Amino acid sequence: MIHENYIEQNIVQALETNYMPYAMSVIISRAIPEIDGFKPAHRKLLYTMYKMNLLTGPRTKSSNVVGQTMKLNPHGDMAIYETMVRLTKGNGALLHPFVDSKGNFGKQQSRDMAFAAPRYTEVRLEQICADIFGDIDKNTVDFVDNYDGEMKEPTLLPTAFPNILVNPNQGIAVGMASNICSFNLEEVCKTTIAYLKNAECDLSETLIAPDFSTGGQLIYNEEEIREIYKTGRGSFKVRSKYRYDKKNNCVEIYEIPYTTTVEAIIDKIVELVKQGKVREISDLRDETDLSGLKLTLDLKRGSDPDKLMARLFKQTPLEDSFSCNFNILIDGKPKVMGVREILKEWTRFRLECIRRRLEFDLDKKSHRLHLLQGLEKILLDIDKAVRIIRETEAEAMVIPNLMQGFSIDSIQAEFIAEIKLRHLNKEYILKRLQDIDELKKGIADLQSTLASNLAMKKLIIAELDSIVKKYGKERSTEIIQGEEAALPEVLNVVEDYNVKMFLTEQNYAKKITLVSLRASSEQKLKDDDRMLCEMECSNRDEVLFFSSQQNCYKMRINDIPDTKASALGEYLPNLLGMEADERILYMTVTSKYEGFMLFAFENGKIAKVPLLSYETKTNRKKLTNAFYAKSPIADIRFLMQDTELAAMSDINKVLIFDTAKIPVKTTRNTQGVQVLTPKKGSILAKINTLDEVTFTDFDYYRTRNIPARGAYLKPEDAPGQQMTLL
Repeated sequence: MIHENYIEQNIVQALETNYMPYAMSVIISRAIPEIDGFKPAHRKLLYTMYKMNLLTGPRTKSSNVVGQTMKLNPHGDMAIYETMVRLTKGNGALLHPFVDSKGNFGKQQSRDMAFAAPRYTEVRLEQICADIFGDIDKNTVDFVDNYDGEMKEPTLLPTAFPNILVNPNQGIAVGMASNICSFNLEEVCKTTIAYLKNAECDLSETLIAPDFSTGGQLIYNEEEIREIYKTGRGSFKVRSKYRYDKKNNCVEIYEIPYTTTVEAIIDKIVELVKQGKVREISDLRDETDLSGLKLTLDLKRGSDPDKLMARLFKQTPLEDSFSCNFNILIDGKPKVMGVREILKEWTRFRLECIRRRLEFDLDKKSHRLHLLQGLEKILLDIDKAVRIIRETEAEAMVIPNLMQGFSIDSIQAEFIAEIKLRHLNKEYILKRLQDIDELKKGIADLQSTLASNLAMKKLIIAELDSIVKKYGKERSTEIIQGEEAALPEVLNVVEDYNVKMFLTEQNYAKKITLVSLRASSEQKLKDDDRMLCEMECSNRDEVLFFSSQQNCYKMRINDIPDTKASALGEYLPNLLGMEADERILYMTVTSKYEGFMLFAFENGKIAKVPLLSYETKTNRKKLTNAFYAKSPIADIRFLMQDTELAAMSDINKVLIFDTAKIPVKTTRNTQGVQVLTPKKGSILAKINTLDEVTFTDFDYYRTRNIPARGAYLKPEDAPGQQMTLL
């Protein structure tokens, strides 16, 4: 039944109507950059600054720029200001910033450093913007109305170099994303020149590898880089730079990967120190100042800085990956492209800009030549021109009379009629006419260039050479490979010391060093809690936890923080990610997975499984079907070798048996073999070792063969209550 206030709609049609316009808007008008290297928000901001004469004029308050930009960008002022922040020299996000800034604009490598409010900061355009906006007033790009139709704005900026590759760009749209790394300007321009000369050139010869404003060391892998260049997808690793201060016994990290922040690195190192995985660091400080980034690690005496950093590179964002996704809008459609295809599209775009600029210049020169050719005709008889104008009674007839008198058109006649009286002399007119030959030559050159793609490409090459000379600079990111990139092999990275593991009934686990236990051995527990297991082991061993839902959880003991007897310990449901109604029944520790597990079930069957069955080559933390599930578990224990055990039922029947008689099954969830044959209605309740019982007549309860029914507990053995269900 459909409620009268609701209308039944086709879901596909509803999504297309209501959601697709939004999705397309995000893709086309917000998140994905275009071939000029800008998103709409960047373009609107920079064009506003250009129109405010901030390319040549002094700096102005950021608030002023933000306010003016709102005429093109109908977003909040803070959204516009945040866009500006990323483009500034002060923020350091770009290899070649577009905005020259004064004041605090935060830092790319800092997550928590806030930028100052726009009323405090000042900005103007960097000089490189002259080659971003070059000839924009010569009809090189299309202009469209802004959102309210009051102004015009460019659809693209006529960038004179492939800015799409020079500065990084990141964006998340609907159903797609873009992540473009930055490259060195000089390398990009030289690669573009090589491509313009030969479209099949080897890009890797000139475009060595990505380059980032934050520096660091790029671990060069030729196959990875070639794959990125070919497909526009792939990843590479960037490593931090550090130096060792021997005098103060500290490591100073001064360059980090572009994709991370100082705070993220500090948080991870602190976490490793707290977990006991890194013990060489005594103090950690962020000493970043106006001279640049510096993260200082004070080392303990005897620590090897290179081996420490090798471990930190593997375990922290000090070494991080950059995932490439060269997704760019081409003619309004998103397209993932390799570098060669990007250069092809940029060349097509730039050739169109050059063509439109040349046509604009040609029109201007042709118009000027046309006017001067009309002026040339009145040189024959200036007095006649003056007489025609003087003798014409109606002003409206001046132009027609001049046209008739000198056989010129209305445009030429208008130009002549507007000449000032003081300029109607032979000297002035002859000087103007001297430009005719030069204009004709210029027009011929323009027409020749327009007729040849090769000639226009030569213009682009000349501009790229000029840009390299003006703005080219050394790489910021160092390239390392082979032995240079190899980290020192770190052996015994886990510190070896003796500990004792404790497991309580309420599932708290403690790892306590033996030194700490000697100092204080009184265990703190909750009032209704008690110890289930305790075992001595090494910090390098592994611990296995067996749960009520037949799961085996595995952990390296060094992953469990050291604690003291006075603490409750780690709560295992949180540490292991257990289910809500799951609890740990037993714990064992191992280093070589020797020995076996014994599982006793209430139906009287006992399974003997080698501990080796729980070893995994991968770092799996949870093994399912760790033991048989169809009968309730009565006892779990680890045995290094076969021994005699005493099994007891809930009606006080006892059976002493040798575990050697139980066959080994490598299947973890085996049901085992029958050992104690319970009387109807009774169950196997408990397993004990012989040193845990007080009776001494073992032969009375011992059996040679299994299964067996066992013997009732003798009255004289009963008072000790040595074997109870509790």
